[in-house]
Amino acid sequence: MSLARLQSRAPSGLDAPPVSVEVHLSGGLPSFTIVGLPEAAVRESRERVRSALINSGFDFPPRRITVNLAPADLPKQGGRFDLPIALGILAASGQLGPAGLDLPGEYLGELGLGGELRAVPGVLPAVLAAGERNHTVMLPMANRPEASLVQDARLLPVASLTQATAHLSGDTPTPVLTGDMPAAKPLQDNAQPDLKDVCGQPFGRRSLEIAAAGGHSLMMVGPPGCGKTMLAERLAGVLPDMQASEALETAAVYSVSHLGFDSRYWQIRPFRAPHHSASAVALVGGGARVGPGEISLAHNGVLFLDELTEFSRQALDQLREPLESGSVSIARAGRTARYPSSFQWVSAMNPCACGYSGERSGRCRCTVEQIRRYQNRLSGPLLDRVDLHVRMQSVDPTELHVRTSSSESTAEVKNRVCTARERQLARSRKINAHLTQSELQQVARLSEEAQRFFSEAARQLGFSVRGHHRVLRVARTIADLEAVAAVTADHLAEALQYRKPDQGEPGAA
Repeated sequence: MSLARLQSRAPSGLDAPPVSVEVHLSGGLPSFTIVGLPEAAVRESRERVRSALINSGFDFPPRRITVNLAPADLPKQGGRFDLPIALGILAASGQLGPAGLDLPGEYLGELGLGGELRAVPGVLPAVLAAGERNHTVMLPMANRPEASLVQDARLLPVASLTQATAHLSGDTPTPVLTGDMPAAKPLQDNAQPDLKDVCGQPFGRRSLEIAAAGGHSLMMVGPPGCGKTMLAERLAGVLPDMQASEALETAAVYSVSHLGFDSRYWQIRPFRAPHHSASAVALVGGGARVGPGEISLAHNGVLFLDELTEFSRQALDQLREPLESGSVSIARAGRTARYPSSFQWVSAMNPCACGYSGERSGRCRCTVEQIRRYQNRLSGPLLDRVDLHVRMQSVDPTELHVRTSSSESTAEVKNRVCTARERQLARSRKINAHLTQSELQQVARLSEEAQRFFSEAARQLGFSVRGHHRVLRVARTIADLEAVAAVTADHLAEALQYRKPDQGEPGAA
């Protein structure tokens, strides 16, 4: 039989569309042609496959070999098609028993010149898609930890082309493994920074707890060295543990990214802190292969933007839509990819160019115009999407050498956060930051007194409609932390403190 067909899958964002690998051997001058919109790495598989077959003890047929990767209009990239192409050549040339052709399944893997199989990126979405069709997936042994995350997946991990052919011919069958999602690994005590290390800053600690409890965005403004970065780095540890579904979504994003999936961080919320020189493509995603950006790598975790005013305004303004929708759609010529980006946004900045505006020390020498120009680097619509604005002051040096017993640890704050989130999920099946306007009206009904207070405050402060609802969401979270069913004027008053920045901050009147 001079024709063989095997199934594989192509990478396309978080999708893995099926690809039929058709191998045909015909008469004529010896040649090796791959068609079906292959990119450079796929075209180079001709040399890898040729050497792997010869070094594995097989004959490379001196015939006209045509490999078709269907559908023809889907771009193919990477070395994942090496294994199905090599097996197709062996089957079409009669070197592989007919049992191999009858075996249903899918094949992924890059070949080394000696016939060994190497790991390929983006295996997790491919195994998820194959599992929906109850297909067995043959893949490199190095990809087994990642593929095993898919519950009930049928896997055939092999280390070399020789082992793959021995299984298909029936000489040495490889046992089919079933995916089993592992339990979360307990973190070591020093694996994440603890809130006990933060000296002072009670206002900042309180805002961090509210942000974690309701999933709100947080902006900290203060002088250098006051503890903004220390607080932001501890937010991920305060958040509730990841659910299995959340961990699988995050693992899928890392699987298709340039970083790859690392099983050591399974069910650990990601914390991404890109440098302020990052471009819009680095933040949002894109490039030649339309890969995920930092906002998607922070999915179900924390995105921390330090020195916010140093980021380019173009890059920051592209965060506005993902902050609202929780996903980002990246369109390029010929392809479109959609990635999840439901992250908790935390940012930090100085109040002025020198960093000491509003400090009690009076060290700031910036003029009013210089301060205004510095703050105007951030657009109003972006600032309007921040739930909690926190002004922080320098810490008294005497506090650095005093460890008070009242300083709470991350575990203590996390317990309150988890309890508040349980109330939200039991009430609305979602956290407060994700409530729609109609849902918010149902869960945050105000008394007449609270309504009058809120209306007068909104009139004086000039809130937008979005700002009005964000204040109400924060007040609902504060009430949940106190285990109170109704939102009162006291909850609104505290929420208003976080909404209107102090004089001299961005967005101040």
